Amino acid sequence: MQHRIVVLGAGYAGAIAAGRLARRLRPEDVAITLVNAEPDFVERVRMHQLAAGQDLPPRPLGEMFAGTGVRLRIAKVTGVDADRRTVAVETADGAEELAYDTLVYALGSGWNDQGVPGAAEHAHDVAGRAGALRLRERLAGLDAGRAVVVVGGGLTGVEAATEIAEARPDLDVALAASGALGDWLSPKGRAHLRKVFGRLGVTVHEHTAVTAVEADRVVTADGGSVPAAVTVWTTGFAVHPIARATTLEVTDTGRIVVDGTMRSVSHPDVYAVGDAAMATGAGDKPLRMSCASGVPMAWQAADAIAARLTGGRPPKARLNYFNQCVSLGRGEGLIQYVTADDRAVRAALTGRLAVFYKELVCKGAVWGVANPTLGVPSRRRRVVRQPDRAGRPDRAAEADQAAEAVA
Repeated sequence: MQHRIVVLGAGYAGAIAAGRLARRLRPEDVAITLVNAEPDFVERVRMHQLAAGQDLPPRPLGEMFAGTGVRLRIAKVTGVDADRRTVAVETADGAEELAYDTLVYALGSGWNDQGVPGAAEHAHDVAGRAGALRLRERLAGLDAGRAVVVVGGGLTGVEAATEIAEARPDLDVALAASGALGDWLSPKGRAHLRKVFGRLGVTVHEHTAVTAVEADRVVTADGGSVPAAVTVWTTGFAVHPIARATTLEVTDTGRIVVDGTMRSVSHPDVYAVGDAAMATGAGDKPLRMSCASGVPMAWQAADAIAARLTGGRPPKARLNYFNQCVSLGRGEGLIQYVTADDRAVRAALTGRLAVFYKELVCKGAVWGVANPTLGVPSRRRRVVRQPDRAGRPDRAAEADQAAEAVA
């Protein structure tokens, strides 16, 4: 019988995991199904560009995975039964249930209003294509001189503010940050960020906590307010709620707790990658929600699954960071080099070279999705163990776990 691998979500992490599994395992031994709600791949790292009026090329998943052996199912995931090993989905033809032997959970995250009054009603987001398109339409209808406030001083907020300011210099763009601008960067990185913000005319409200969003302004913790014809909310992400409703062990924010191979600590036939997973990297620090984390997590999970099915040794390498890539409009960028556990070091790359570097990273990430079985050495090996679908102990898996414990 074929080993049934179901991958939920075709973002960066899910799509790359599915393609890498197809490259690692023999198609006669495994059936890989990739489930995604949309037929196209979403370049999430470019949503600020889409919102600012730029057009992104369509990337149909059906074309990306044609000939790979990965079966694409366009469906919305409505539930996971981790004990019965089934996934409930809603397709154009109605509700269905998919059975799996190994599950890769990569449903990702969406925007998080943090429970701030008025944010859900009045603010816009760039966490996905639908939100970015709504913001794009709203910005296109704004008259010159109107105020746009981006709330959130992290990577997403910085990129959104600079992209909008560059595309619409006639607007009054501001950024409200709870801390200092770029406080996670090196001195060189912070100085460059301030220089670019000044050149683009972006007003910065530092150490400003937003406590409410209204139709024409944001209210701050000190009792003041900032005018805002449009508010863009970028204060973090919330994971898809499905995992929290399962018997999987999750954090208080709903992220699936995994080990170093991205395997669920409570259900060994489930792996989680990308924003949906709570994994640790160097220094036992949690990996941040980002493409920079999701892609290597997908590699780690796919290689671990392939190794365990074929009798190999699962990867043991700790996931480390190297840099943070920040676009500051189309003409400026910042590459902040970091330690393995994501702390800024002195070195940083700025200017046109940083723009080229950032664009190369973005194109490389989407190339890895668009060519899921290329660039990965073909090491297809025969599956030597199958989980017992009747629920009896898998002696081979037990032996594998014992060997890992000794190693």
